[in-house]
Amino acid sequence: MIKRAAAAAIGGALAVAAVPAVLGAVGFTGAGIAASSLAAKMMSAAAVANGGGVAAGSLVATLQSVGAAGLSTSSNILLGSVGSAFGALLGGARRAPPSPPPGGPRPEGEQPGENVPQVEPPKPPLGPEKHEK
Repeated sequence: MIKRAAAAAIGGALAVAAVPAVLGAVGFTGAGIAASSLAAKMMSAAAVANGGGVAAGSLVATLQSVGAAGLSTSSNILLGSVGSAFGALLGGARRAPPSPPPGGPRPEGEQPGENVPQVEPPKPPLGPEKHEK
């Protein structure tokens, strides 16, 4: 199992490396928004919503900026820190071993519900019944 420190380092590195790769795959590239991509659909929806243009500071504009120029140093540090925290959490998580079934192991062919004694419903009390009005 990976130790917590190693998992933290891997998580941080993956987070920093994954953002540019994912943005490029979605269509936010250094050369602009790729045609027929998810980024192009997002830009089209933003332009329709804003009356023909993409507003500065909007999600599409920010993602295009990151796709073209990359993340700033402070953003990379923040992203690496968050990725390290998640990596440490996931790398430190240990799964409990499976617990045996209640009552110990069952012989082959014996399923729950087999060989269970049947309980009879309670019998009404004996004696004269006088329910007349």
